[in-house]
Amino acid sequence: MRRDNGIASKSFRGASGETEHFICIEAPAQLGLAGQIDNVERRYAEARQALKLAPESAVFRRVFVSDAMNQATPVRESRLFGAPEEGPVAVSIVQQPPLPGAKLALLAYHIAGGAPLAKRQLAQKHLLIEKNGLGHLWSTRLCAGAYGSAATAAAQTQVVFGDLIDTLSRQGGRLRDHCVRTWIYLKDVDVFYQGMVESRTALFQEQGLTSDTHYLASTGIEGACAHRYDLVAMDAYSILGLTPQQVSYLNDFDRLCATKDYNVTFERGTRIAYDDRTHHFISGTASIDNAGRVLHPGDVLRQLDRALENVDALLRSGAATLADMMHLTVYLRDPTDFPRIRDSLAERLPDLPVLVVEGAVCRPEWLIEVEGVAAAAHDAPGLPSF
Repeated sequence: MRRDNGIASKSFRGASGETEHFICIEAPAQLGLAGQIDNVERRYAEARQALKLAPESAVFRRVFVSDAMNQATPVRESRLFGAPEEGPVAVSIVQQPPLPGAKLALLAYHIAGGAPLAKRQLAQKHLLIEKNGLGHLWSTRLCAGAYGSAATAAAQTQVVFGDLIDTLSRQGGRLRDHCVRTWIYLKDVDVFYQGMVESRTALFQEQGLTSDTHYLASTGIEGACAHRYDLVAMDAYSILGLTPQQVSYLNDFDRLCATKDYNVTFERGTRIAYDDRTHHFISGTASIDNAGRVLHPGDVLRQLDRALENVDALLRSGAATLADMMHLTVYLRDPTDFPRIRDSLAERLPDLPVLVVEGAVCRPEWLIEVEGVAAAAHDAPGLPSF
């Protein structure tokens, strides 16, 4: 774990020697957009140098911005979007204003220490990384690209998932069998969430994802892409070649109910097991009890405590703990709650890279939601290598 001057990182090294690195960088709010981009570029380069990361180790970056329609183009023209020496990188740009007031923040993911990554750009928004017989598909900035007309959230959900389904199909994959994680962004979650949920449920049924099979780990949260009329955008992570023996689903029914109990279709968390490590993809998690009720309405600090307790319970169901988290993204409905949340997080999780952004949760009573990825050591020689 490294933390310095708005930079935080955490690394996991498996028995194979291959190491995963998560880097979070906050921009200094007093600078203008160009200054913030330059600052984050420079400190990102310094972080990579300190971790001895080769350029081609870059896999995925998410750039959180405060105004996507005006800021997406400068970000795409910067080295945060890509550099020739890196090869292709999956880059997400999402409007979720970083707190306490910067124009952008960065989450980056690198893999180093093994054979050079075989990266292949399948299409503009889909990057395939082939290693050890598996294909890790990172899909970013999926949206309808709506210009001049406002299609419904339900229709746009079909378009966004259709892009992912078609790409998986061309690689011999299926949404049901190979997609692990989605991040779904709604321009106004209080208005458009239900339309997305109903459309996703219908699409999942068509794809064989039901309450009798399984769903996908997911976050459905307020956010936006750079297109004026887009109501829905999505990032996704899939693994081609994934076997059923590698996959399990996380829950603790003493603390949280199944999502189907209140008519939504996602998994609380998904665990992917390899021979030397496990990955735990924690969905957006809020202050909820085992009957699906919002706990501690109006009290953001108690809601944060309950959300983290729920995450810990989910991790423990998969033989991991909060100590195994590699990073945490915190979504805050009311930005004026940030100072108290920052202090509480610093006290409770001092060694974890955390980014706090403004993003309303699907129920107005939920003031805060958290998500992230954990990695834990594993010893299962019969499973595929990461």
